[in-house]
Amino acid sequence: MTQQDGTKAIMAGSSIAPLNGIGFGTWAWGNKAVWGYDAQRDDARLRATFRQALSSGINLIDTADSYGTGSLNGRSEELLGEFIAELPALRRSQLTVATKLAPFPWRWGRRGFDRAFEASRTRLKGQLRRVQLHWSTARYAPWQEAGLLDGLADLVLCGRVDELGLSNLGPQGLALIHGRLAKRGVLLRSVQVQCSLLAPADDQLLELIAISRDLDVEVLAYSPLAFGVLGCAPGAEETLPATWLRRRLFRRLLPASLELRDEMQAIAIERGASMVQVALNWCRALGTTPIPGLRTPVQAMDVAAALQWSMSMQERQRLDVARYRCSERMPANPFQSR
Repeated sequence: MTQQDGTKAIMAGSSIAPLNGIGFGTWAWGNKAVWGYDAQRDDARLRATFRQALSSGINLIDTADSYGTGSLNGRSEELLGEFIAELPALRRSQLTVATKLAPFPWRWGRRGFDRAFEASRTRLKGQLRRVQLHWSTARYAPWQEAGLLDGLADLVLCGRVDELGLSNLGPQGLALIHGRLAKRGVLLRSVQVQCSLLAPADDQLLELIAISRDLDVEVLAYSPLAFGVLGCAPGAEETLPATWLRRRLFRRLLPASLELRDEMQAIAIERGASMVQVALNWCRALGTTPIPGLRTPVQAMDVAAALQWSMSMQERQRLDVARYRCSERMPANPFQSR
């Protein structure tokens, strides 16, 4: 796809896309390697972040059973379970808590997720509405996926969980799995993929969004801020993240995205908004629901403010032109399938 064709495709797709909401992700909650989590320093702040997000009207929360580094595996779900348990019953009932179960090699067959599901449900203190397959095994162990999906569908059909979702799947896989689940009378609620102004594989993303719209499946956009790169104002490049992985990514993407970030900042100034809000509203304009990670109350307020305005066609076009000139993009998820 050429730069011009890509821009036209995005514009055509976004012109009829519904304007979705915003959720938030909790990958950083318990993650030392990428996000530098420290329980003593962070837990009280994460509780305040959670409360601020909910008070701002954000009700979709994404987590996973594999979130947390080393001995902290499952920490994200534990914290989320604690925070939700402190809420009044009515407020709890308004939330969509979605966790992802990882198809590790030792999890196989129709009952392969049973123990993992119960462990997640325990950590979340029963506050679990949607269970998601964390990634497809179609590329390396296609025999594993069918049994696990059948098991997840069983959980919905027997009333153990309300909704079913997918993650890191492309348009081909989505269509196949949607059809398989439909034969059993199980509704597929969502699919989440990497989506941002710096995400790779535009053609596959646009095809996925189009198919999802036809199938009435919500597309959740993870990493909509490209690990924080898209919130970095031009001129502030000397402030690098603490962890080596994010520093390495920033050093590669900041120079390549300067023109794009200049355009984002210009739109932000015109709107009286932040660059974060610009990045999120570009995702919403495509017809996706961004789920940025939140670690501070200030971030929660900023993200929620993006719901107060929507991006015009002209603004999207300015960003699309700039993004196609970026010489570097975010790395593709190695578990992403077709």
